[in-house]
Amino acid sequence: MQTTGSVRRQAAERRRDALKRLVTERDVWVSTAHPDHGPHQVPFLWDGRAVWMCTSAASVTARNVREKPRMRLALPDTFDVVLLQGEAECYLDQDVPGDAAEAFAAKFGWDPRAEEGSSLYVRVVPKSVRAWRGEPELRGRVIMRDGTWLE
Repeated sequence: MQTTGSVRRQAAERRRDALKRLVTERDVWVSTAHPDHGPHQVPFLWDGRAVWMCTSAASVTARNVREKPRMRLALPDTFDVVLLQGEAECYLDQDVPGDAAEAFAAKFGWDPRAEEGSSLYVRVVPKSVRAWRGEPELRGRVIMRDGTWLE
């Protein structure tokens, strides 16, 4: 990684910046535990505590997350990195909490519950979050550990 000349942010600023991106970004890279399939991007919603995603109930991601719910998520910027790791909770479209489904539909102008075929909503409460911009911020990149934000 190259040094970019950026100023090293303190943990509180990294947390604030990461939370802002979780609200404003549209897509997240999803990595599930399967030896033959790599990550892909899906739309997501940050509800202030957890990431919500939705996929076809028949998709590889749905199958993987049901078998091994541990997930790693990454916002799609290789310079301003935000990585989240946590355990997935799965909800079929008819079982998803209404407020989560409505917020997801409002953000994207698309309601998966209205689609043909079943959808699976996936909720991930982060257990760890790492955030850094360039080499100066590699030290101290952990901003959440064991579900607790660090100061």
